Amino acid sequence: MTNNSVGFEETSYIKCKKCRAPAIIYQRYSGMHLCENHFCEDVERKVKLTIRQTYKINKNDVIAVALSGGKDSSVALYIINKIFERRPDIKIVAITIDEGIEGYRNLSIKRTKEFTKKYGIEHKIYSFKDEYETTMDYIVKENNIFENYKNHKNHKNNDKKEPGACSYCGVLRKKLLNKAARELGATKLVIGHNLDDEAQTIMLNYFKGDVARMLQTSSTEENEHFVLRVKPLRKISEREVALYAYIHDMPMELTRCPHSFGALRKEVRNMLNDYEIKHPGTKYSLLKGFDTIVPIIRKTKDEIFVTKISFCEKCGDPTSGKYCQACKMLENLKIK
Repeated sequence: MTNNSVGFEETSYIKCKKCRAPAIIYQRYSGMHLCENHFCEDVERKVKLTIRQTYKINKNDVIAVALSGGKDSSVALYIINKIFERRPDIKIVAITIDEGIEGYRNLSIKRTKEFTKKYGIEHKIYSFKDEYETTMDYIVKENNIFENYKNHKNHKNNDKKEPGACSYCGVLRKKLLNKAARELGATKLVIGHNLDDEAQTIMLNYFKGDVARMLQTSSTEENEHFVLRVKPLRKISEREVALYAYIHDMPMELTRCPHSFGALRKEVRNMLNDYEIKHPGTKYSLLKGFDTIVPIIRKTKDEIFVTKISFCEKCGDPTSGKYCQACKMLENLKIK
């Protein structure tokens, strides 16, 4: 396996730095060759350290894990279950959101069912159809989202750029995940964001100057309205997550979502991967710098960084305005 863009490559002719077994990976950012056992040990050690340092797991916690059926969420669920399965006071439940994407989500749901059954993990499925009376397939088709994107890209109109399918899906999915976790009595909501996801989000917020969103996405404080989001893979690169999943024969998402066209995140991802090739450790440095400045920003008393929370007049969820983002989006969409 060779992929310079992700900072590791198969080096079976080289010995592991920690033992004499053949190395399966070279971590360019750390300078270490690792065998299969020590690579998996390294990943699990980083996950445990992240949980210990950033997220406090309390007695009798109910840990919900967002399980999409891809490599990231599968690895997150597997390691969380491995860490806490012997603690009788901790309950783990997987939550899968069915956005209604034919030929994509219906296939991954099959994998989530098989995966949770294999490890004896409780599994709940919630759908856009039941919650919002619509599906992503319908939203994209009936609201001409793809056509609007093409017209904007080709400068056929100069109107303000409309949200892409990923924007609608992300907002609605996040809202339903939080609702599902609350209904299940969860005190923590684990999501499979890896190092690449975190670095991309940081850069996107920098580009937009969205300080409030920086604080929101990095919050580690429990809130009665939002189940605390836990990111155990935030210090594990995407490709290392993929290698860990491959070693453990976990579900791998090999097809791309048909509605993921035109996302700005893709451009940021390509940019960061290019920097990572030229300067190994760039993503770790970006995350470390972000984690350093956020507490400083959070301590400031400047009101510009304070988001006043009210409650959506339609659904009652916390929001900074009259309506939450999900309700505002649904108001302007054609839904069935």
